[in-house]
Amino acid sequence: MAVVETQRTANGVTRLTLNRPDKANALNDDMVAALGNALAAVQTDGTRLLVLAAEGRHFCAGFDLGDLETCSDGDLLLRFVRIETVLQTLYHLPFPTLSLAKGRAMGAGADLFAACSHRVAAPGTQFRMPGLAFSIQLGTRRLAARIGADAARAIQNETRTFDTTEAHALGFVSDVVEEANWPAVIDAATTAAATLVPEATATLFRATVSDTRADDMADLVASAARPGLKERIQAYRDSLKR
Repeated sequence: MAVVETQRTANGVTRLTLNRPDKANALNDDMVAALGNALAAVQTDGTRLLVLAAEGRHFCAGFDLGDLETCSDGDLLLRFVRIETVLQTLYHLPFPTLSLAKGRAMGAGADLFAACSHRVAAPGTQFRMPGLAFSIQLGTRRLAARIGADAARAIQNETRTFDTTEAHALGFVSDVVEEANWPAVIDAATTAAATLVPEATATLFRATVSDTRADDMADLVASAARPGLKERIQAYRDSLKR
């Protein structure tokens, strides 16, 4: 069973589906690698619209840290670098991207959702971006580009869970749509993606997406390279149990 399923249609739509529903689609090494490979492929195969969805009840629970006890700080730093690479690739694709979230989108899962140019959530979806609770700087500039600097500071400072109502008001979620109506959302996005020729679409996206990749990666690595990363993550996880 593929941890990321790829479905390509004749009209230039590629659908990537996170497929670890028994783990709430938490991101393990295989899933991150599969996402990276899939995102590399869509840049050369004629894709005009990328749809990112998930099997099961939840979009993505963030990193799978089931093996935290056996990880070193170096192992964890590499994981963060790899997911940041995936997020940067997704954010800078030269054509529309559509994320479809339900249940929970937490941590790096919320970052995956936010990296797409159009973001649809089912009613009741919950989001949380807790990286700074264990001193990891991940996705802050992308978040600020979506919802503004003040709101981005508040959400990351408080590391709290927020729902679709707040997310929609902030612009983190583009539209709130029942899952049963998502096919119509995809159809509308497919039509919109075909409006311009690919070269014009790519020019539009380059002109409207700020390229902060070098600074984003530098901030992430600096934050993750601080000694005690594993202990900080474990302390955060322990705090959630209290």
